[in-house]
Amino acid sequence: MEKFKTVESVGAALRITNVDTDQIIPARFMKTIKREGLGRHLFHDLRHNADGSEKPDFVLVKPAFKDAKVLIADDNFGCGSSREHAPWALSDYGIRVVIAPSFADIFFNNAFKNGLLLIKLPEETVHALMDDSEQGANATFTIDLEAQEITRPNGEKVAFEVDPFRKHCLLEGLDDIGLTLQKKASIDSFEDKHLADMPWLSKSATG
Repeated sequence: MEKFKTVESVGAALRITNVDTDQIIPARFMKTIKREGLGRHLFHDLRHNADGSEKPDFVLVKPAFKDAKVLIADDNFGCGSSREHAPWALSDYGIRVVIAPSFADIFFNNAFKNGLLLIKLPEETVHALMDDSEQGANATFTIDLEAQEITRPNGEKVAFEVDPFRKHCLLEGLDDIGLTLQKKASIDSFEDKHLADMPWLSKSATG
C-alpha cells in the first residue's frame, strides 16, 4: 500500500446526503477482483447520462475538479452494502481524502484498509469547506496527516481527529498483509521451532 503523504489539491464538493456504495460504484461494474480500472466507473450513474455522455454539472466532470484528490461529501457517505470495490474505485480515480460529517461504519473501515484517509468534521465545518471549494481551481486544500490539520484556501487551519493505529498504517503504507509481514521474523522462528518439535509434519507435507 502506498504511504500517505501530505495531499495538496482542490476539493470536489459532493452535496448529496446518503451516498451509498452502489452510487460510488454500481454493482454491474464489480466483475473483477483487480483494483485497477475501477476509477472510470466511479459515481458512474451520477456522472453519466443514459446515453453514456458525461453530465457537465457533476462536480468531477467540471474541468477544475477532474483531478481532485480531495472529496468533500455530505452526511452518511458510503452507506448501503459492503463492497471493497467502493474504496478501490475512489483510490483508482485518484481520491486520497474524503471529508464528511459521518460515514457508514463498514465503508469507513474498508477505506482505511485501502489507503484512504477519511476525516469526520462537524456538518457546519464540512459545508464551509464545500463553500471554499466553489472557488474552483484557486481553492487548494492541504491535508497534513502527520499534523492532523487541513489548511483551507484562506490559510486557516482545521484540526481533525484520527485513530492513532490507522494514522500509523497510512503513514507507513501498511495494509493487513503489510502488518503481518512486520512479524515475519517471529513467524519464521515459530514455524522452525514447530517443525523441529514435530518433524513428521514436514515429512508428511513432502511425502
